[in-house]
Amino acid sequence: MSSLFNFLASSDNPKSLGYKFRTKRLQEFEKMFFTRFSGLEKIEILDVGGTSYFWQNSTLLSYPGLRITLLNLYPVETSHPAIHAVQGDATDMREFEEDSFDLVFSNSVIEHLYTLEQQQKMASEIRRVGKSYFIQTPNAYFPIEAHYALPFAQYYPKAFLHFILTKTKLSRLKRWGAAEASQYQDEIRLLNEKEMNVLFPGASLLKEKVLGLTKSITAHNLV
Repeated sequence: MSSLFNFLASSDNPKSLGYKFRTKRLQEFEKMFFTRFSGLEKIEILDVGGTSYFWQNSTLLSYPGLRITLLNLYPVETSHPAIHAVQGDATDMREFEEDSFDLVFSNSVIEHLYTLEQQQKMASEIRRVGKSYFIQTPNAYFPIEAHYALPFAQYYPKAFLHFILTKTKLSRLKRWGAAEASQYQDEIRLLNEKEMNVLFPGASLLKEKVLGLTKSITAHNLV
């Protein structure tokens, strides 16, 4: 049971399936990064909604002149000299000028903004402050909903999903607290390929496949 719990845990757990997908995604990103930025003496990256933990095994941290800025609504801790953290709002990054960063990176964040209007604001700010970007999100049409690890949970009536989350252990083998479940249900708005194309016009879409189905979508302009 313990091994199954770890397998179904969030992507922060090194033994989870989500962690394996995230690691593979980071490797794909690193290939594009070094193709695009190799040779530059200084590189500024903005990670919207990121953590220092995410980058701990990245080969980017050994790159001379690299600086990663983590932007979050709340304070986050970081101890690596190449990473520093600031507080801010992804939908209103007025503290940064146009093209302040060589690259804006974000992993599984844009779907947590409640509404399409907020997602549009975040995408617009990313395109404004970054010369390039790499923005990933779970695919709305993938059969397993990424946040709950439940089949087709994105289509459940809200009350039914809340019941499943709080009264059973079907989601990640745990019973969610009522407040946590309600918060997730309110904030998550999944995106599909068409919407990502609209949010990031002219971007290439990197599609992460599982059994021939698109599990997640990454909009980027690195190639």
